[in-house]
Amino acid sequence: MLSPYRVLDLTTERGLLCGQVLGDLGADVIKIEPPGGSPARNVGPFYKDEPDPNRSLFWWAYNRNKRSVTLDIEQQDAARAILRRLIEGAHFLIESHDPGYMASLGLSYDDVAAINPGIIYVSITPFGQTGPKAGWADSDLIVWAAGGPLALTGDSDRPPVRVSVPQAYAHASAEAAVAALIAHHERARSRRGQHIDVSAQASVDQATLSNALSAPLGVPDVRRSSGGSKYGPILVRGVYPASDGYVAISFFFGTALGPMTRRLMQHVYDEGFCDESIRDKDYIAYVELLLSGKEPESEYARVRDALEAWTRSKTKAELLDAALERGLLIAPIAQVSESFDSEQLAAREYWQPLDHPELSMTVPYPGAFAKFSETPLRYRLRPPLAGEHNRALYIDELGMTEEEVFDLQANGAI
Repeated sequence: MLSPYRVLDLTTERGLLCGQVLGDLGADVIKIEPPGGSPARNVGPFYKDEPDPNRSLFWWAYNRNKRSVTLDIEQQDAARAILRRLIEGAHFLIESHDPGYMASLGLSYDDVAAINPGIIYVSITPFGQTGPKAGWADSDLIVWAAGGPLALTGDSDRPPVRVSVPQAYAHASAEAAVAALIAHHERARSRRGQHIDVSAQASVDQATLSNALSAPLGVPDVRRSSGGSKYGPILVRGVYPASDGYVAISFFFGTALGPMTRRLMQHVYDEGFCDESIRDKDYIAYVELLLSGKEPESEYARVRDALEAWTRSKTKAELLDAALERGLLIAPIAQVSESFDSEQLAAREYWQPLDHPELSMTVPYPGAFAKFSETPLRYRLRPPLAGEHNRALYIDELGMTEEEVFDLQANGAI
């Protein structure tokens, strides 16, 4: 899909996913690393808990379908000169440094566009390139809090809890990749490049499922609700225990989801876990009945207790089977090992093997994020070693001599 195009990936650990998405779509992604490798290679966890730059699972997760070259663009004029040669033939450049850093190296968008006017230059930062927060310190936790989702995570009677695996910049990187494709579509028409400015804070706002719009729309603000959703004072649970874990249930009301709740409670009745009065409640208008007081909270508690008694009697797999058979909105909450052993993912051939010759092994990787019939996504390359493609790029493509490359390496430029 993007096989004719080249991406220069100058991102830190903030933006690695963006280049991988473009690489999965077929682009030739060149990961530019400092000599010795990107600091992201030292981010754990590590394969078999053995810390090593080539065993970082974090690095493996975000650098498939890339080639790697080393360049000390921060300290070496010669390295920046090589990068400028690469910019001449590139179609995208992505970076995730603090605002002003690239400009300090003579590599701002204006600098790069002067070399290649058609290039699409993507910047990923915590709070955008400009504005009152542009220079603020950041972390995954800070971005989640500033973006809004942290207001919704955790139990209602306790402080918020963070997302255990850092994800803020995964959101920002995915949006950056989409924005790059939109700009690429525009370039095909106008032949003009452009600068894309992606704020991680703005990106994670989407993870609130539009609840961040409560205040400007004048509707009640949404807060943490302990595994469910609140309709005014009414808490609608969304997580229920199974005999071997937990399941998520869309146990909601109204014209859209009320019919599913009716089918669910009919099944709960058929299996002997509730009486007719629970089965036959008006689950279309149930919120209105609760808010008006026509349906007392004690009755709603009785409904929840009946549903929980039913889910506790089943395994997650049995609950999923019931959902598939009867059109119910029930999904198991899976452990990592359960996801890896999923029969559904195996049937869809989701896990894709990639050879790691440096470890003399093959590693199963999560599969393609989308399936295309005419241009299927392929995993061509496992995450590269630092500088693995120096020779291929510098000698075979740029035409440097062995002596030139040796001198650059001896001087610390590559």
